[in-house]
Amino acid sequence: MYKNALIIARKEMKTYLNTPASFVVLFVFLIISSWFFASPLFLINQATLDTLFAIIPIVFVFFVPAITMNLISREKDNGTIETLTTFPLTDAEIVTGKFASAVALMGIGLLFTFVHFFTISILGQNVDYGAIWSGYIGLFLMGAAYCAIGIFASTLSNNQIIAFIIALLLIFFLFILRYILIFLPGSMGGFFQYISSDFHFSNMARGVIDTRNLIYFGSIIAIFLKSAIVVMDSRKWS
Repeated sequence: MYKNALIIARKEMKTYLNTPASFVVLFVFLIISSWFFASPLFLINQATLDTLFAIIPIVFVFFVPAITMNLISREKDNGTIETLTTFPLTDAEIVTGKFASAVALMGIGLLFTFVHFFTISILGQNVDYGAIWSGYIGLFLMGAAYCAIGIFASTLSNNQIIAFIIALLLIFFLFILRYILIFLPGSMGGFFQYISSDFHFSNMARGVIDTRNLIYFGSIIAIFLKSAIVVMDSRKWS
């Protein structure tokens, strides 16, 4: 399984690298993250990653759907999904491989932001490296969870724009929950707080790596990848 999934992932990475749109999305991601990192550095002479960790989860709401929207929907639209399944590949291998490629591209985007980390290492004082590394782990897990949601959305339609919108709405729902808790009854607050992706990330950004946060992101990944596999398999019965 892992070998075939790796082949799919490599194929998708080549597609990403041969598509100008992928570089445009990465470029926009880096410009936005760099702007919010540099603003406090030049305006108030403060070297910190706090603003970066605050803005990237918001950027992910749009960035991740943009890189996942065509992974399955493109195959459906071009009619190549049936050709792909004639190879000795299972739906799980196809979904896992495409998920791995999306996570890899998202990880590359995060990797480029390390220039900001090196900057504060040189300029900053009393840098909390533990909180920084915990925050980056949180960003990666959040991005991976969003990639799983994006893959699922991409299986629902052969239209890439529709897949983008579905993924954006699902991801935005999980992200915004933390900020609307005050409008919810107290009895429901705990539940909706737990399913809020930004709530779990904010804990990790403070340097707290709790097993509940790891379980949450792992569960989101597993649930949506499994759902994507089920949707893929359902075409055999339609």
